[in-house]
Amino acid sequence: MYNGQKVLDVHGHMSTPPHFRAYAYNLIALRSPAEGIGADIPEEALDAAQKRHLKVMDERNIDLQMLSPRPVAYMHWEAAFLVAHWTRVTNDTIHKITQMYPDRFVGIAQLPQNSKIATSNCVAELERAVNDYGFVGAIVNPDPAGDRATPGAHTEYWYPLYEKAQQLDVPLIIHPSISRDPRIEIVPHSYQINNVTEEFIWTQLMLHSDIFKTFPRLKVVVCHCGGALSRFIERDARHSGELEGMKNNLFFDTCAYDETFLSAAIKQKGVDQMLFGTEAPGSGGAIRPDTGRPSDDMVPIIDGLDFLSTEDKLKIFNGNVRKVFTRLKVPEAVAA
Repeated sequence: MYNGQKVLDVHGHMSTPPHFRAYAYNLIALRSPAEGIGADIPEEALDAAQKRHLKVMDERNIDLQMLSPRPVAYMHWEAAFLVAHWTRVTNDTIHKITQMYPDRFVGIAQLPQNSKIATSNCVAELERAVNDYGFVGAIVNPDPAGDRATPGAHTEYWYPLYEKAQQLDVPLIIHPSISRDPRIEIVPHSYQINNVTEEFIWTQLMLHSDIFKTFPRLKVVVCHCGGALSRFIERDARHSGELEGMKNNLFFDTCAYDETFLSAAIKQKGVDQMLFGTEAPGSGGAIRPDTGRPSDDMVPIIDGLDFLSTEDKLKIFNGNVRKVFTRLKVPEAVAA
């Protein structure tokens, strides 16, 4: 809780026991998905993984977290028939987790993306996840094949997905996965570089296109503060774009562990565009030397930003999340 309001985290990834990843590897190796058959995870093992996950959330003062697939396990670079099956298994598993702990988790859907197939391929699974499972959004990989060859976010390639997301009133969360760029092979966890480049490119394409005029009710959340900062002043529209006209459409989460970067991102994007996100448990386990706490313990970091008012902080932790994720149903406030 923060000042009597629940802390809502839009950037969480599912935790699963080894059975889940083993199923994925067997699916890739055997290349024989069986319709109606999913990952056979014992309930005790799945619950044990959630208890570890919830311990991390409790330690970081997170009341509710949106669960999406782990990006390194999207499998979008695989054959389309395998991705379709794996996507259903993934969403089924997220749904099971949300049923186990409905007061702590809500679902964010994986989509069966493939760079060689139209995004209309994703519509049925998005509808299933939202209408049947109560998911409140979907995660989108801007570079499904990891080769930077997928059409840009401003092109008609994405229109079927935009149209359906707008119709269902569910935000699309932009979060890349792996990169096949041979230049970065020596960099450990090189998918993190893809997060920077692909999220920043997506943001720029939104800022310099008419997407939100074509889809005025579409809402997009770009992870990791939009991937990168702009070095240009806001009034230089040649480079910074026109965020002012997209205040109801384009948002960013706070999942950036360096305090200087996070502060600059909030100031550049504006408080009203920022949603609380941690990715905990995930890549933010390094210990801060000043606090002795993990870097993804973000509530005290944001609380300590002296340029933010209490009202600003409540918007980031709670109010902005509710505004963007209209299908999210949690009590508005509790007694402090």
